[in-house]
Amino acid sequence: MRHNIKITIILLSMFLITQFIGLYVINSDPFHITEEINNETIVVSNPSLSWIQPPEVQQQSDFGFYLGSLIFAFIFAILLFFLLTRFKIDSVLRAWFFVVIIISLFITFNAIFPKTTYFAIGAGILAIALAFIKTYRRNMIIHNLTELLIYPGIATIFVPILNFWTVLVLLVIISVYDMWAVWHSGIMQKMAKYQMNTLKVFSGFFVPYVSKKVRMQINKMKKSKSDKKIKVNLAILGGGDVVFPIITAGVILQTASINLPFGLPAFVGGLIPALFVTFGAFIGLALLFSFSEKKKFYPAMPFITAGIFLGIILSYLFFSL
Repeated sequence: MRHNIKITIILLSMFLITQFIGLYVINSDPFHITEEINNETIVVSNPSLSWIQPPEVQQQSDFGFYLGSLIFAFIFAILLFFLLTRFKIDSVLRAWFFVVIIISLFITFNAIFPKTTYFAIGAGILAIALAFIKTYRRNMIIHNLTELLIYPGIATIFVPILNFWTVLVLLVIISVYDMWAVWHSGIMQKMAKYQMNTLKVFSGFFVPYVSKKVRMQINKMKKSKSDKKIKVNLAILGGGDVVFPIITAGVILQTASINLPFGLPAFVGGLIPALFVTFGAFIGLALLFSFSEKKKFYPAMPFITAGIFLGIILSYLFFSL
């Protein structure tokens, strides 16, 4: 096992909590609100998020177009990141992180808080404050707490433009890229080190910890008042490994349906298969943590994707999607 059991449980717990928050945010549909006009309830766009409203799919062929656009945007973002790091334009990169964090948190808060103007203003102020602390003041607690809310907001943007088949293709592409980036080129390691050591901002969960042996050394140093440096271990889980399972579960949530007894609400028909996806991703990540070795790097997405596919297969066996 790469990390001790306590740290592994913490990472897995944060992963699972974020998945549940993501399902809640996606089901809440923060981009729309209900209004009553002439005693008739209608669904309209949320004015607080009108500036980032996902495009509406008009026909099935649009899903393929949006998948291609999403892949192109992903490649462009990676190339832009490396261009900025090559010329060491750190201020632009931090500003990029800052803006993305604000937008993501604001979307999530719009799903959690009542959709009114006053709450939207409060959500905006809170999102800016948390994003500033996370980006420019580096606080581990704030960092990990905001990570729980950032990826649900990001996922909500992409769920409406993907369907069952395009999200599966996206998972395969991301998994292949992840394997190449970790095992062949080492891009992922370089990106993670640059974010943590230079930018002081990391897109993902991170938990610093020390071994029992090092903890004993620290106690001895305190008594001797030594200023010797101590090596701290770092357990990390990249943001992509968190957000893509949310996107997949969100697509299943909105497109799947099963026959429900007892007059249960319709969304439950999509929730059950979506939970199969969530727990499949969780099992895949847990197995990776269990069998991974120390001082070795592993791409998480292939294991998570395998777990997601297993969850989908099992949901097909038990229900009709």
